[in-house]
Amino acid sequence: MATQQSQSIQTLLEAEKEASKVVQQARQYRVQKLKDARTQAAKEIEEYRKAKEQEFKAFEASHAGSTQSAQTAIDKETDVKRKEITEQYNKSKDQVVKKLLDRVVLVKPELHRNLKKIEA
Repeated sequence: MATQQSQSIQTLLEAEKEASKVVQQARQYRVQKLKDARTQAAKEIEEYRKAKEQEFKAFEASHAGSTQSAQTAIDKETDVKRKEITEQYNKSKDQVVKKLLDRVVLVKPELHRNLKKIEA
């Protein structure tokens, strides 16, 4: 009976060792799968980033011409407006200066309306 118990204990110990090996292998397998998943995710993220970057560059290239043409049109319009303003200034400056001088030189001496005459 002691021999049988000894054999049973030995079998249990061997089964326990085998189970711990299986558990260790499972842990290693899980760790490896996590590493593989991280690597795969990093690759997918990089591919997605490259695709979006190319998409952005294409969008930027297609709209760059319209920005330059809009800037050119705005510059032309600004030059036209500036010329109009300069013409108006040159045309009206003599009249404005004359009106200002007339107002400054024209002085009507009057008593202030709040000043009352003192009757003696």
